[in-house]
Amino acid sequence: MGECEVCGAMKVGTKPIMMGKAQVYACTRCVEKLGLAPKEEAPGIKMSRTRTPFTGSKPRRKNDIMAKREKELAEDFGNRITSARKAKGWNHAELGKRIAETVNVIKSAESGKPPTDSLIKKLENVLGVVLLVESTPSETSRVVHQGNRNMTLGDYFKQNGA
Repeated sequence: MGECEVCGAMKVGTKPIMMGKAQVYACTRCVEKLGLAPKEEAPGIKMSRTRTPFTGSKPRRKNDIMAKREKELAEDFGNRITSARKAKGWNHAELGKRIAETVNVIKSAESGKPPTDSLIKKLENVLGVVLLVESTPSETSRVVHQGNRNMTLGDYFKQNGA
């Protein structure tokens, strides 16, 4: 038995509840009248919390072609899509009908936004174009700082054998 911090009633059963950002002890009558009972979570939110905790990134897809690092999207994929579409004499709407995609999806792929794996497959099949090319390892070199002076172009050329 305690004292209700909301209405001041003494010697009543209280339970801790949140009022705004503060925790107070309130009697059951105040909890019911003021609607201070803890709210239930929406079923969808509750299910998502029990299934997979948020990791901060998208879950990996099973068949993610580009994640395998065997092939990568060609640098000029947008131009390849555009030229193949125009060679067939199709506009954006016609290509969209043939691959069951919207005009906006096709325009964004042509403008340079990397398409999804499924869209890449559809475009390659329908247009007869190669969008995924063998990945080539990129070479990097390390610039070594010598002494107490800054690096000059001459130092760079000496280090790289030019």
